[in-house]
Amino acid sequence: MADRTGWVNLDVDDGSQMRAFVARPDGAGPHPGMLVIQEALGVNTQLRGVCERYAEIGFVAIAPDMFHRTSAGFETDKFETDKFMPLIRALTIDGMIADVRAAYAWLTSQPDVDRSRVAAVGFCMGGRATYLANSELPLTAAISYYGGSIAPNLLDRAAKLHGPHLFIWGGQDKGIPPEQHRAVADAVRAAGKSFIDVEFSDANHGFFNDQVADRYDADAAAESWALVTSFLDRTVGRR
Repeated sequence: MADRTGWVNLDVDDGSQMRAFVARPDGAGPHPGMLVIQEALGVNTQLRGVCERYAEIGFVAIAPDMFHRTSAGFETDKFETDKFMPLIRALTIDGMIADVRAAYAWLTSQPDVDRSRVAAVGFCMGGRATYLANSELPLTAAISYYGGSIAPNLLDRAAKLHGPHLFIWGGQDKGIPPEQHRAVADAVRAAGKSFIDVEFSDANHGFFNDQVADRYDADAAAESWALVTSFLDRTVGRR
């Protein structure tokens, strides 16, 4: 995969520039596309590895640097809230939408991407950005891992969701309590949108990240990956 990965620079419609990591599968395509939206730790080695995992199953994957306005290139493998919380607080809804729109525009301009088959996956703040992306862009499918702050402020966007949405939560996540999971599911159900809502009862926030030892849950990560690939086979088609 080494010769099929690298960085690109994207123009964002607010006048800023944003770096993004790209991983491509073997073969000429056209391939489906995948937006991979970071969690608080940045587009770090773990997230770049996630992009490569999606490339291995047939997607052209792009991970935009969502912190580019305040700390371009920020990445860490440590869960140090004092380092990344100021960056998260600086994010705005308009800025996140502009960033995912720029990444989507890049994907759909690529000759090896089938623009009718573009999905998104995101983690934590990226789960929220994925929900925003599905409400703003004609995505074929979307996957939000423990997306914070969807409830209550973004529930009105449920009616705008385009593709089927898979919501994945950790039952031990103190920052996103069960009533918020239910509020999201209730809003999407009331809007008549297609969705799957899954909670791993013993898993914490960030359970998919194998670089954060005190949060990683190997069983939940493996089971969620199996669910994600099945969901993508049904909604997008991987090849």
